[in-house]
Amino acid sequence: MRTAVPAFGHLATAIVVLALLYAARSVFVPLAFSLFLIALVWPLQVRLQRKTSKLLALLATLAVTFAVVATVGTLALWSVGRLAQWFYLNAARLQALYSGWTEWAEGHGIPIAGMLAEHFDIFWLMGIVQNIAGQINSFAGSAVLLLIFVMLGLLEVDDARTRLETPAAQPLGARIIRANRQIGVKLRRFMLVRTAASVLTGLAVWIFAALAGLELASAWGALAFTLNYIPFLGAMLATVLPTLFAIAQFESWQMAAVVLAGITAIQFVVGSYWEPRLTGASLAISPFAVVFAVFFWSFMWGLAGAFIGVPILIAFVVYCAQEPSSRWLATLLSASASALADDTDSESSEG
Repeated sequence: MRTAVPAFGHLATAIVVLALLYAARSVFVPLAFSLFLIALVWPLQVRLQRKTSKLLALLATLAVTFAVVATVGTLALWSVGRLAQWFYLNAARLQALYSGWTEWAEGHGIPIAGMLAEHFDIFWLMGIVQNIAGQINSFAGSAVLLLIFVMLGLLEVDDARTRLETPAAQPLGARIIRANRQIGVKLRRFMLVRTAASVLTGLAVWIFAALAGLELASAWGALAFTLNYIPFLGAMLATVLPTLFAIAQFESWQMAAVVLAGITAIQFVVGSYWEPRLTGASLAISPFAVVFAVFFWSFMWGLAGAFIGVPILIAFVVYCAQEPSSRWLATLLSASASALADDTDSESSEG
């Protein structure tokens, strides 16, 4: 009975914290992204500080950060905007095509198609695309707050580490420093590999779409590039959407099958073979945990949560591994027991 009370208290605390994260997502999303970006760009800040003043190094780091984030965001908005425009211009043809298919299905004894036809509207599909664009725009609107968080965070890193190294903060301070160092190394490796895979996937999809005669080939390549930053869910969307588009454009299931097979092959080679070999065992996290993190944080924070879900999971696993009482949880979330066997010193040497 005594052990049940603390467990219930921990569960209640977790529920309250999650409710707070959801209710105040307009603040916590930029904060989470700022911590993520600080972990990525801090080595650049350190290198620049060795050659110039702290202020100039900060301004240069912020400029590089803004340029990268703006480039990825612009590509995402541009590709989604092209798709929304195409859907709008071809709405009548797509609706007629769908109606013809539902009539064929009903003639072959598939009544569910008729039920779908009563509620289906191509403008509903356009609404989904526009909703995605709206979420990207909404996140772009908080770019100023994001940059302020990043600027203040970069200015605070050295002072925070100094405070954590004081005797009054021990032994917890040393554990936090060690965990943060490992998280930074893992996140930088994760994003480096993920970016290389995204570029390769985007280029391959663009070339394949152009060769297959699929309209908006460049938009599909840009969309594949940006969606590849979202594990599993992004690859699925980057495969299903062009396939549905091919059905509408060619009005042929054979061409749709060719598009599906081609993009699936690209996603498999890059995501299931090439990327894991570069990632290595240190980032080996349970696939179930990755999928859960993507869907859970997308529910909490929308599209931004889907992007940041895996970095949050990586940080959570590292912090759990620091404490003997929670190391079992880190083991469960890892792909294998050996994934947690990376020595802290080897992680530190990369940072």
